[in-house]
Amino acid sequence: MLTLSGITVRLGGRLILDNATAALPPKSRVGLIGRNGAGKSTLMRVIAGEGEADSGSAEMPRGTRLGYIAQEAPAGSATPFETVLAADLERAALLDEAEHSHDPDRLGEIHERLNAIDAHAAPARAAKILIGLGFDEEMQQRPLDSFSGGWRMRVALAALLFSEPDLLLLDEPSNHLDLEATLWLENFLKSYRATILVVSHERDLLNNVVDHILHLDKGKVTLYPGGYDAFEKQRAERLMLQASAREKQLAQRAKLQAFVDRWRAKATKAKQAQSRVKALAKMEPIAAVIDDPTMSFDFPSPENGLKPPLITLDLATVGYGDKPILSRLNLRLDPDDRIALLGRNGNGKTTLARLLAAQLTPMEGTVTTAGKMRVGYFTQYQVEELDAEDTPLQHMARLMPDAKPAAVRAQLGRFGFSGDKATIEVGKLSGGERARLALALITRDAPHMLILDEPTNHLDVDAREALVQALNDYEGAVVVVSHDRHMLELTADRLVLVDGGTAREFAGTLDDYTDLVLGRGDAAKQGGAAEPKTSRKDDRRAAAEARERNSTLRKRVKTAEDAIKTLGARLTALDRAMFDPASADPQDRDQTMTTLMKRRADVEAKIEAAEAEWLEASEALEIAA
Repeated sequence: MLTLSGITVRLGGRLILDNATAALPPKSRVGLIGRNGAGKSTLMRVIAGEGEADSGSAEMPRGTRLGYIAQEAPAGSATPFETVLAADLERAALLDEAEHSHDPDRLGEIHERLNAIDAHAAPARAAKILIGLGFDEEMQQRPLDSFSGGWRMRVALAALLFSEPDLLLLDEPSNHLDLEATLWLENFLKSYRATILVVSHERDLLNNVVDHILHLDKGKVTLYPGGYDAFEKQRAERLMLQASAREKQLAQRAKLQAFVDRWRAKATKAKQAQSRVKALAKMEPIAAVIDDPTMSFDFPSPENGLKPPLITLDLATVGYGDKPILSRLNLRLDPDDRIALLGRNGNGKTTLARLLAAQLTPMEGTVTTAGKMRVGYFTQYQVEELDAEDTPLQHMARLMPDAKPAAVRAQLGRFGFSGDKATIEVGKLSGGERARLALALITRDAPHMLILDEPTNHLDVDAREALVQALNDYEGAVVVVSHDRHMLELTADRLVLVDGGTAREFAGTLDDYTDLVLGRGDAAKQGGAAEPKTSRKDDRRAAAEARERNSTLRKRVKTAEDAIKTLGARLTALDRAMFDPASADPQDRDQTMTTLMKRRADVEAKIEAAEAEWLEASEALEIAA
């Protein structure tokens, strides 16, 4: 269906795509993934014909209808309903022609074609798509200019889905969606009958929708069968083979180089030495497997915990000006709580978050907070309001005026801004890096509670996993609003539904909530109102104990991994000492072969023990998860 043939793109002298080549199967659903800045959007623009490649091309069968969302959101006096209907160009053209044609034969052909494309069902289909993306009947009839940019991008997405192109290109389609609309989109794409290429960092979407992963890394693309979990497994195996091949190649190079160095000057061995020089020159270096050390999150936990409850809402009402948004709020948050706020955009999730963060005061009722409680509140506005000309170090130093320079740098280092990274202008950072900086700033005083409103925007899949890990290691309370179901499943143990002008506990699981949103099963009938079988206090205590156990197991896994790495390096050093004493470490130089072999056997035994420890801790962690 789609063939990428040697696509190369340079932007500002930097190589973005390097001979990218792949063939997508017909009617496949492909997830295009890669680190932020890898060039995913650039590749999508080339495929869509909106960007030029320096060389190579994207080829597809003649007559393929391609659908791609433009960067600018639709605007004007047209309604969302009208805009979506107009996206079916053939239907719109036929209806227009039918209105002006006076040829009976042609009118017959037009109506026959309209019946063939099921044009009469189009209004109902357009309304269904808009409802799925969060537009109720009243919103569908409002002019586009009355909506924010995010809602107008939803209209653009609805129009694209309605047009049903043969090749559907989606670049981060859930960026402007809430959890409910994301769930609907995922369900819609599952049944899409044509080819899909989607850039996404939503792990659930990549597992539940796509059947291939196209991985973009260092300008190259590699196609893997299966969803994201299958990709991770295949890539891990591939990286292990690459690392093993590199080690073998380095050993072979060292052996060849040692021969050359020893015999180059000796006439009887000159030819052999020269042949090995040629072999070294022809040997293509295998790249080292390098993880990104800057992609890290480490929330500082409060040193002095507070007694429960942290916050109690008693019949509280909150809103803006004289207009209440949420009423009859009865909610208690304890130090070990992990809460996800559910509900469609516009229902008041951000309003409740701001009330908990003390940015809003109650209009009625009471809000009681623990003394000396510190709150870290993250929103996308903080990311957008960072001074582009200042560095992370300057931003942090302003907020920590009494701290020593080492303490300022230490807080930045927790979030990957070590060394020179701390002195790069914010304007030169990626969206994900700016999000990490905002998180570093709001946690500088080790808050007792984190309130995170859509923290995963601009973060790639790996960064989201790092964020989940950091939240599970954090020892304070967490309240999170997110459309990333995978993150909510791994971090939240209480669900609060914000709907109908109030907020209440949702008794079911996220799967139950998914069924409720999509109108499936018992959850849809009960509305999530069934009482839980166990007390929430017991559930929270069990969840806290599980987090502590998992944290201990993760530390065991990390310790074992570090030991294996260190011992592996030691084993390599001993092998070098046995083979080439001149390049050996001082501690091994001039040792007898017997001594070196004894040391090597000791290191091998330690590696075996460390691997056993790693295996035991990993299996225990997998069972606990």
